[in-house]
Amino acid sequence: MEKFVQVRMREEGKTHFCMVNDIETVIGDYVIAESERGVDYGEVIGDPESFLDADVEKPLHKNVRKVTPEDMKKIESNKSSAKEAFQTCQQKMLTHKLQMKLVDVEYTFDRSRIVFYFTADGRIDFRELVKDLANVFKARIEMRQIGVRDEAKILGGIGCCGRKLCCAQFLKDFDPVNIKMAKVQRLSLNPNKISGLCGRLMCCLKYEFKTYKHLEKCLPREGTLVRTKYGDGKVVNLNILRQTVMVEIENDRTMDVPVKELTILKAESKDSGKNKKQ
Repeated sequence: MEKFVQVRMREEGKTHFCMVNDIETVIGDYVIAESERGVDYGEVIGDPESFLDADVEKPLHKNVRKVTPEDMKKIESNKSSAKEAFQTCQQKMLTHKLQMKLVDVEYTFDRSRIVFYFTADGRIDFRELVKDLANVFKARIEMRQIGVRDEAKILGGIGCCGRKLCCAQFLKDFDPVNIKMAKVQRLSLNPNKISGLCGRLMCCLKYEFKTYKHLEKCLPREGTLVRTKYGDGKVVNLNILRQTVMVEIENDRTMDVPVKELTILKAESKDSGKNKKQ
């Protein structure tokens, strides 16, 4: 059994399990760890736990040590250098007339590599740009094309909920999100209301989708003929979370009725629902 802690590696926000060995860490500590990009720094975001190597999510990293005041000075120096590299790269992009948008620049802790994150509509031939940057910085240059969701993850921001973006806080990967998730949850299909800062559908649409799908199965379809204590009528709307349905009764009256108080007279078939939409 080995001891591991979860570490969020620098600004890009990826989390990894790091072996702590005999090092004592608490949540909020900054550590120097070995990552796929070499030695880098990160923030401890979990208490130490013991696992078998086979049970821990890969890739595994070795926690080298806690950061020292000298390390923090180096980290701040790297951030300052990254800002300068950002300006230099933008100038070089204009020189080479490359249709790409630079999003962020990172130095690895040991300054052996500089990573440039950018977005573009298609493939970009940046070989000459890399040569120029390598001559200027005397380090290994890595150009990483990212999508608009990754851009939001790196830059961060505040969502319509008033909280920090989920992708910038805790999401490891971007799961597929589709418009059906919004429809099932009876949300407005206005793109401005269900899209995140990245311009794509909000990741949080997926959080409660399974719950809504499960609860929806307990309710009759819209158009179903039902009997209530108020009289017979037709289901015209659903409140999935409250497990009630809106029933249209005679004289255009509508009543909100718990599903437990309904008797189904004639169910609306899937095919008839499709024909109505057509």
